[in-house]
Amino acid sequence: MSVELNHTIVHARDNRASAEFFAELLGLEITTEWGPFVAVALGNGVTLDFATVPGGDITPQHYAFLVSEEVFDAAYAKIVHRGIPHQADPHGERPGEINHHDGGRGVYFPDPAGHFLELLTVPYGGWPAEAPGN
Repeated sequence: MSVELNHTIVHARDNRASAEFFAELLGLEITTEWGPFVAVALGNGVTLDFATVPGGDITPQHYAFLVSEEVFDAAYAKIVHRGIPHQADPHGERPGEINHHDGGRGVYFPDPAGHFLELLTVPYGGWPAEAPGN
């Protein structure tokens, strides 16, 4: 068997609020809720299991998601409509913009717990020559 990521735990101040923010923004569904976890399934079978951290002390993490052009358009429209601060780069030097790395589009923005989220339509380095869509 090959090695695949099955799930990861994402710390939150409010597990339900963070899961709902993420699921609604990207058009995903909350799949299960058990114990301290509210899970959101990604398209490749991986789940993000949101867990409330007692006391709310969260070390911000970076989560990058490869999305289709259609998902990017819908999510970016929601980011702008909601006034979520966003930028084209991880250092915030291009606020209110998106980037066009490798012929795609990308954007960075915070989630409710303060994690750094990134959406990109083309992986860094571009698509391999034999990849679909090239």
